[in-house]
Formats: sequence, structure tokens, C-alpha cells
Amino acid sequence: MIMEQWKVVAWVTLLQIVVNYSLFYQGLNLVPGALGAVVYGAQPLIIAVVAAVLHKDDKLTRKKIITIIFGISGVILISVGRQAFKLGTALELVGIMMILTGNIATAVSNVIISIRSKDINPFVLSSSSLFFGGIILYLISIPVEAGPKGPLPVKYWLDLLWLSFMAATAFSIWFKLLQRPGVKVSELNLWKFITPVTGAGLSWLIVPDEHPEWLTISGMIIITVSLILYYRDTKVVTLVENI
Repeated sequence: MIMEQWKVVAWVTLLQIVVNYSLFYQGLNLVPGALGAVVYGAQPLIIAVVAAVLHKDDKLTRKKIITIIFGISGVILISVGRQAFKLGTALELVGIMMILTGNIATAVSNVIISIRSKDINPFVLSSSSLFFGGIILYLISIPVEAGPKGPLPVKYWLDLLWLSFMAATAFSIWFKLLQRPGVKVSELNLWKFITPVTGAGLSWLIVPDEHPEWLTISGMIIITVSLILYYRDTKVVTLVENI
């Protein structure tokens, strides 16, 4: 299956794994956490624009644009509520451009998966792109970053195993959803606005000294309401059944 669909696997590996991950993490190191969260939170907007350009059946609508605006507003409020929001050096601008470029790479990859990956199992596509992309990133890291010093603790390997499992599961489900008939790339990516909401909620439960802020709660409410209003006139039950 990989040999028959090697072009799709190659493009997804390059865009979704190599370009996106390398630029996102490097860019995140150059900007404050709150700013990085906002830039990355704009991914549904980037994907909606790219999908409208590359996919004739996935056009931007007024309803979709309004939902995206409210979603990004909510992300900004959540980020400001958790960390001081600031924009300073030219190096931070470089970081912003790297994160945005990673967003564009993800957008193109999502469209490719939606249009051209119907003949490949999503689990095969997920595992092969993560495997080959992981090897490429590891090889790139050798001259760029110093290797680990000394034996690594058991906690490191347990965390690595858990994160690997979560990444593989998430990518497989996401690719499966992108392949479903009638699922639009831009609409599916609107659900990524849920990420900062769940992230903030989990941090309050898990991380010491984390507590709700009124700005953060306001942002979570805005995101939730915007998604509810967007899908109010759609067949949500059918979407849940398809998932």
C-alpha cells in the first residue's frame, strides 16, 4: 500500500511531520509561550484559506469566517490570561514566521490527505509518515543538537512511550476523519480551537499553582459558543455517527 501510494506518503511525511514539526518547535523556542499559542491557534484560519484555494468544494463562507474570528479571539484571551502577551525582538518575528510556515505546511498536507489518500488506510498513512518523518528529523537533529548525556531515567522512557502512543492515535483518527466523504478540511479544523480550551482545563487539574483566570474562562466560553453556533444548523448527530 505504501509503495502504491508513495507520493501521498512522501508529501504527508515532508509537510505534516518534517516541515511542520521542525519549524513549529524551533519557532516556539524563539517566541514567548502566549504569543506562540496565539500564532499556532490561528491554524484553522490558515487551513481554511489554503483549503479554499486548493479545494473547489471547500470555500470560505461568512459563517465560517465569523467562527474563525471568534475562535482566534478566544485563543488570544486564553493565552493572555495564562502569560504576559508581548512582541519584541526581530528574532521573535522569525519565530512567528516559522510557526506560520508550519501551519501552511499542515494545511496543504490536510488537503492532500482529504483529496488524494482515499486508496490508503489511514493507519498505514499515519504509521508510515510518522516512521519515515521521525527518522528524517532524528538525522537532522544529530548535527543540530547535542545528543543526550548519560543514561536517561525510566520516567523519560515512560513519557516517550505515552507521547508516542498519543501522537500515533491522534494522527490515525485525524487522517480517518479527513478521508471521510463529505468532510470538509476547513470545518474539521475548526475543532482545533478546542485544544487551548482542554489544555487550560487540564492544567488547572494537573499543574501545581495553576488556577482559573477570568480572561482564560472568557476565552473558553467564546470558543465553545462559536462552535455551537456554527454547528447549530448542521446535522451534528450525523457527524458524531460518522466519527
